[in-house]
Amino acid sequence: MSSPATTTRPDLSGRDLTLDLARVVCVLFVLVVHLLQIGIGPGPDGQLVASRPAEQQPWFNAATWVGQVMPLFFVVGGFASAAGWASWTKRGGDAWGFIRTRTLRLAQPAVPLFVFFAVVLGVAAVLALAPDLVSAAATGAGSPLWFLAAYLLCQAVVPVMAQLHAQAPRMTLAVLLAAVIVVDTLRFASGITEIGLLNLLFVWPLVQQLGFWYRDGWFDRRRVATLLAIAAACYLLLWPLTTWGPYAPSMLFNLNPPTLPLVVLGVAQACLLRVMRPGLSRLMQVRAVQGFVLLFGTRLMTIYLWHLPVMLILTGLTLLIPGAAPTPASAAWWWSRPIMFVAVLATVLALSLLLVRWESLGQLGPQPAPAVVALAWVCAFVPPFAVMQWFLSLWLAVGGAALLGASVLLLRHRAFAAPEASAAVRSERMAS
Repeated sequence: MSSPATTTRPDLSGRDLTLDLARVVCVLFVLVVHLLQIGIGPGPDGQLVASRPAEQQPWFNAATWVGQVMPLFFVVGGFASAAGWASWTKRGGDAWGFIRTRTLRLAQPAVPLFVFFAVVLGVAAVLALAPDLVSAAATGAGSPLWFLAAYLLCQAVVPVMAQLHAQAPRMTLAVLLAAVIVVDTLRFASGITEIGLLNLLFVWPLVQQLGFWYRDGWFDRRRVATLLAIAAACYLLLWPLTTWGPYAPSMLFNLNPPTLPLVVLGVAQACLLRVMRPGLSRLMQVRAVQGFVLLFGTRLMTIYLWHLPVMLILTGLTLLIPGAAPTPASAAWWWSRPIMFVAVLATVLALSLLLVRWESLGQLGPQPAPAVVALAWVCAFVPPFAVMQWFLSLWLAVGGAALLGASVLLLRHRAFAAPEASAAVRSERMAS
């Protein structure tokens, strides 16, 4: 007879735990980057100032070539999406059902965040709190939301991209790459930055496609020397692209709108991840490391969405304590970053206990009609895209909360189920 510990232990056989580790490290590294980027504290004259200390450092641009981990996150996400789509279709699921569940996984956790923003910014407006400081804080707190828009796009195209990958994998990469280059050329030639938004359709799906190749074993079949050579060539290519080309030397500045250097960086990071896989596999055999990764892996969406609001709240609390808030970019401020990292992470983990039900899909009812799923996807996409373009404000928070709530309602409520799905559910109940 199996013991309780044995029966409740997750089955990790056949799962590449190094990808789980990479995903956790990426999100935690984003937290570190934001802790170094955003500084709020007393200035030389004693007044509160908001600054970006890391960007003022001479090493910042070079550090982003290592610290910009979002391409790696999309590579790992591509692997997971390809595996998820294969499993979904094996169980008889269709494309609209896949898009429904993936949209819910992103929209549902975002609802309480937008409600929180709406309440906080509404109170700040009523109390007429320092508008400039509130605006700067809101901009910082909403900055990670671009990811929701980009990932929603990537998840929506998984069924199509998986089919294209199966039929013409090289041609699919070539067409996406050509589209990226064309959009960047039009953007920089015209001087119209908004043209670059079209690369949301090409840059991140292309990087996600690398995850499809990773799952197929293409990187496994390359020798370590070959992978290292490809990674080195990618980093060497970044040098002329950012020195003589039109691209910024900072990989963070190439993020929105996304540009070609992120694709190059994604190829390098995919190669390096495969090179490090044996060492990471040995690391993931340690029970404590497994527990750490599995714990944080179930809380990644909460950590990503809430770490900046929590960081700003904790920073605000230190401002209320005399001498507790060091001047941004001072030696004391840099030394306080590890302490703030632990405090933010512990607070977000505690918060996740309240928000866990919003991350769990639970039991889903009958599938909505394709038109309903498409409408719900649009409702989920618009709020983070609007924040990415126009920054977070009271009205975007209120509108975002309403649209995301509508998206979840459309995807979950039985009233919007497709007629044939409802009939199938009734037939199953009668048969049972």
